[in-house]
Amino acid sequence: MRIAYLDCFSGISGDMFLGALVDAGVREQLLEQTVVALNIGARLEVSRVQRNGICATKVDVHSCGEKDLPRELYWEQQAGRSGQSTHAHGSSEHPQEHAHAHANAAQPVALLEHNYGLQVPTTSRARVASPEHIETRGAEDSAVPHQHEQDHSHPHEHGRGLNEIRDIISKATISEAAKKTAIAIFEALGAAEAKIHNTDIERIHFHEVGAVDAMVDIVCAAVGAEALGVDEIVCSPLNVGGGTVKCAHGILPVPAPATLELLKNAPVYASGIQAELVTPTGAAIVKTLAKRFAPFPRMKVEKTGYGAGTRDFDGHANVVRLTIGEAEAEVVDNIFQETITVIEANIDDLNPQVFGYVMDRLLEEGALDAFGMPVQMKKNRPGMLLTVLCRTEDASKLTDLIFAETTTLGVRRREEKRQTLAREWVTVATRWGDVRLKVASMNGTVTNYAPEYEDCRRIATERHIPLKRVMQEALQLYVNSQR
Repeated sequence: MRIAYLDCFSGISGDMFLGALVDAGVREQLLEQTVVALNIGARLEVSRVQRNGICATKVDVHSCGEKDLPRELYWEQQAGRSGQSTHAHGSSEHPQEHAHAHANAAQPVALLEHNYGLQVPTTSRARVASPEHIETRGAEDSAVPHQHEQDHSHPHEHGRGLNEIRDIISKATISEAAKKTAIAIFEALGAAEAKIHNTDIERIHFHEVGAVDAMVDIVCAAVGAEALGVDEIVCSPLNVGGGTVKCAHGILPVPAPATLELLKNAPVYASGIQAELVTPTGAAIVKTLAKRFAPFPRMKVEKTGYGAGTRDFDGHANVVRLTIGEAEAEVVDNIFQETITVIEANIDDLNPQVFGYVMDRLLEEGALDAFGMPVQMKKNRPGMLLTVLCRTEDASKLTDLIFAETTTLGVRRREEKRQTLAREWVTVATRWGDVRLKVASMNGTVTNYAPEYEDCRRIATERHIPLKRVMQEALQLYVNSQR
């Protein structure tokens, strides 16, 4: 099984993740095309930098010709320019009202602050830029107006709502799977904010999160993760940092409230660095993309990528590391063998619609498989046997989900051995676009191959051609390539 291991020993943010993707082999052009597809007036700058002796890839988002800036530096810089404290109003009905001292002063992306009184950072970046990289940023769709423009209202000065963000992403010419992932990341952010502020997710306006650079980070993260072609992303425990971070509202503890909400059930620690290392965007990306948290797994390493943060710490490499390779398990007669947990529950009083929903949720949360079988239960009542296969470390989390979402009063758990064939992804270029195939082999001989359904479905939908035609061509191209 091909996996990607995300090593967050210096935390994670959106741009750090993009840098790691590019460094690990995701085409820079793919991310640039994604930015163009969003049509929100942004571009990428990709460079190579050193972080405490490690060469890494740095990805910056430019909008209106300016580069994004960490939030605490933004407010410090603006305070220095204006000679007065900057602030944000607590009501979502009012934009920030303060003006900059200079008409040409660069502006924050989408007000930088959540109007409910809590920072909702995304490219706030948890890192502080080194002096030579201090630049302010702006955004066509979300910046506070310049002083000479303040008589003109701006359509996004109140931030973007979740529906508007969904609409922008849905119109982009990227895969349906990437759209779904990107929207899920934003919804995770919205859910965390809504809980903190005791409000409905649809009432949340994403100010900093809705900014141009943040949308680029999140959508490119979804597209890039898909391009890795891995079966799962595994994440290390996260170094969240410590101390406090300065924002428009004053001082917040690290990790910030939204970050901490997003990292529920994730292993975290603080190494002693007094800085915000995990941003809410980074936390939302991990929450959405990572199937599980674990120490560095047994794997045959293929390639490694390093994504750089803005700050260069003394004695500590401010990078996130992404390692791609084949997971190694016990091999018996050239068949991979591993120990898994089986969870079962007999259910006879659950709405069938909810049953299907529960199976989808189990798979989203990391189950290896989930299925139901009709059974005849006590008192001759018809029911369903829910069976879940999962890794041992995920068993408790999935058991809690079953208790929360179904009517069962008890579950059974046992450990079993699972044997699987060696698998790899192969990509073929059809006349309508690339399609991945999962190829299984035993003793070096291919035994099974099948086109990836989501790839074929996307092409069939976008090109208005029969799904079976796409699948047949992909299979034929693969067979021909093996002759």
